[in-house]
Parts: sequence; C-alpha cells; structure tokens
Amino acid sequence: MSEAKSICVRIQGKVQGVFFRAATQQQANALGLHGFTRNELDGSVYIEAEGPADNLELFVRWCHQGPPQATVHRVEVSEQPSKGFHGFEVRR
Repeated sequence: MSEAKSICVRIQGKVQGVFFRAATQQQANALGLHGFTRNELDGSVYIEAEGPADNLELFVRWCHQGPPQATVHRVEVSEQPSKGFHGFEVRR
C-alpha cells in the first residue's frame, strides 16, 4: 500500500452541468478516497482528496478526462496537509 497523501485539484473547461461532481464522487469512492468536490463561481470544479498516493494518481488521471459530457481544458494539482476527511461528498 502506498503512502497517504492529500491534494487539491482545480479543473477548468466544460465541467459544470455535465455531472462532473457526481462522477467525481463515484470515482473517488471506487478508489477509496476521502474529501469533497464543489463547483466554483468561475465555472471550474474544485476537489480536495486524500488517500493512498497510487490511488490519487489514478484519480488525477481520471480528472483529465472526467465524465463523457465534460471537456477538460486544464487540471491544476497541488499537495496540501491532510485534513482527515471521512467519506467523499458533493458540496453545493
């Protein structure tokens, strides 16, 4: 098992109104990640996720494509201190 990490991700493109947050939650749950996702006022999607480094890497790869209706133009990823999330939620 790989070392646990915590990241924040900002995704830009056609990512709102295409079920990106719901798909993000499904993907995070499948990979055993914890955190949240929300829409931002600038039209981007913001994610904070924690879990095994290998699974976070797979998750970030998925973020570059997202759900079928999305068009991802840019993905920014940065590491952050762990916040001890439980579960993965969609925030409004």
